[in-house]
Amino acid sequence: MTDQNNDRRFVLTRRAFTRSAMLAGVALAAPAIIGRSAFAQSGEGLDAYTSANVDWKREAGKKIMVGGATHPWSNAVTPFIPQFTELTGIEVETDFRSETEFLTALPIKLASGSRTPDVFMYLAYGQGITAGWLEPLNSYYENKDLVDPAWYDEADVLKPAREYPLWHDGERYAFPITAEAQTLYLNKAYLNEKDLDTPKTFDELLAAARAIKTDNVSGIAMRAKAAGNATFPLTGFIYSYGGELFNDGRVVYDSPEAIAGVEMFTTLLREAGPIGVSNYDWYEALNDFMQGASAITSDTSNFATDISNPAKSKVAADAAFAIMPTAGDKPSRPNMSCWQAAVNSKSNNKDAAFLFLLWATSKATSLQTAARGLATTRVSAWESDGFKKAFGDQAAQAALANLQNADADLAKRARFHPQSPQILNELAVGVSLALSGAETAESAMKKAAAKANSQLRT
Repeated sequence: MTDQNNDRRFVLTRRAFTRSAMLAGVALAAPAIIGRSAFAQSGEGLDAYTSANVDWKREAGKKIMVGGATHPWSNAVTPFIPQFTELTGIEVETDFRSETEFLTALPIKLASGSRTPDVFMYLAYGQGITAGWLEPLNSYYENKDLVDPAWYDEADVLKPAREYPLWHDGERYAFPITAEAQTLYLNKAYLNEKDLDTPKTFDELLAAARAIKTDNVSGIAMRAKAAGNATFPLTGFIYSYGGELFNDGRVVYDSPEAIAGVEMFTTLLREAGPIGVSNYDWYEALNDFMQGASAITSDTSNFATDISNPAKSKVAADAAFAIMPTAGDKPSRPNMSCWQAAVNSKSNNKDAAFLFLLWATSKATSLQTAARGLATTRVSAWESDGFKKAFGDQAAQAALANLQNADADLAKRARFHPQSPQILNELAVGVSLALSGAETAESAMKKAAAKANSQLRT
């Protein structure tokens, strides 16, 4: 097949994508009540829960709202919510929205003192704790009516995920619900056409992306819009070049190392990226890759499930999964994250909300969601046949390797700062200026860091 025919077959117009995304957004914005008659088989596998020394029925008759982003976790856990209702007698209403919409609306709602959602996905940990939005959970863990420690088995939780929610005083304000590491995704067919190997260094990545780019296929696509939640892939570039976002009370993404990472990131997208990449969030980057409209992307390991699914991805048979490249003699340092789920400190149903999170992150539920391809926080789930089949052996190996190469402390320093939204937003705006060519990477990062530091409360 020629490049031209390949391009024509897979390209998806921006207008078509926007139309489908808008239609999806309308559906996602409407809360849904998940009851006993929903599509999961009610009552199936309850022995795995009733064997625990937990009073599951103590909150029977309550109703809670679970809010979050449309995400692999929400997609994987939703079919099993009727099982939770059967087990506990607690009805669950869900409100899952696009990530941008959810992350924009949630702090406004919490700041207003809203009692719902009772449970919500969360990222800006430091901001939520400082503002008093997140319920402290250590006392719940110590309640023998709520938790059977032997049954829950925290030792089965991956070490980075187990440590991720710990605040500096040892208090926990959330449950980790995913273990994600930045992964490099490649379309082998495009690489083979140019006789290219999997890039091991960033210079090789840039050369490959340039070589593959055509008028209809971008060499690489990544999220790059001027919003803090779009900085996930960029951050792995900064770390891998030896830079940091935050250290010793100051924003430091204006260091020479960080600037070098930003320079590589923006050069890749400017010279080999798609038209309009400055407006890309993860939806667009993932869609382009799965449609064959881009040859390479880099983002969370959770993308692997959709990319490997031939019902969703036109490139499932050609997809390859790799570790993040290196810069010179520096080690690969992919970004990592654990999406977390918290209990609203203003909720009227805190025990019921805690039981939901206990159930959702347990071994038994994790095995079920892992079989749907979710990269959970559980070692037992990662080792299960169901996960390996759904996620793919190569994808799982790449994700684990990237998790091992990641530095959780680096990831937490900026993410857990009470003013993390401002820190990340200024970074995103600065990178957007560098990407457009309006500023050099050095100039943009120095201005962004200075502005971020001027906003930090002492």
